[in-house]
Amino acid sequence: MKKNGILLLLFITSNLIAQNNSKDETEITKLIQSNWEINNKGNIDVRLMSDNGHYAFNSTGGLMIYDQNPNNRKNEWDYVSLQPKHIKVISLVQGKAAIAMFYSEGSMKPKGSPAVSHYMTRVTEAYIKENGKWVIKTAHYSPISSGSGTSQIGSRSEDN
Repeated sequence: MKKNGILLLLFITSNLIAQNNSKDETEITKLIQSNWEINNKGNIDVRLMSDNGHYAFNSTGGLMIYDQNPNNRKNEWDYVSLQPKHIKVISLVQGKAAIAMFYSEGSMKPKGSPAVSHYMTRVTEAYIKENGKWVIKTAHYSPISSGSGTSQIGSRSEDN
């Protein structure tokens, strides 16, 4: 009897964990897709970064940047048409921290920088829950060999 009770408890616990992981995956996947739909229409970045600062390796191939006030400076484009593809989200701490990995593909022209007609990068973004919302705490964007990252260096507008 005890063995059956323990097995039932394990089954229920693993099912609850899977449901919570699935909830994080669904929320962050929808957030990524929605953010890029809005970005593509408005030419201004609507992604939220952590209020406590944001670290990133950008697609320029440059050094890591740290931005203390990332939500005060937003990427702006003359035009942008980027699509996230093959999004995979892994929950690290249910409802609190997760990693998203995907490809970003399309074209863009950041304000004040050259156009990128074949933007293709691998994206890894670490999300945390702040004030009830998923925000990006760290990110790594690296060009795919047949594509290009951005060309500007040292400005926040390269966070793509």
